[in-house]
Amino acid sequence: MKKLTKYVIFSITLTVIYSLAEFIVSSKTGISHDTLTTCVYAFFGGEIVSCALIKIFNIKHTEV
Repeated sequence: MKKLTKYVIFSITLTVIYSLAEFIVSSKTGISHDTLTTCVYAFFGGEIVSCALIKIFNIKHTEV
């Protein structure tokens, strides 16, 4: 498996784990962590989109 694919899988897995943890914590305590949730989704969502664009456009670092 390529590094880019591993990173996308890692990002999706971490996002799902965070979502489940946040759901459990907020349902037990009644407190939601809006800012932290926004930051996690924005960061990992941006990373997934960046990796997808690299794969779509076949951007490779080539030496001249």
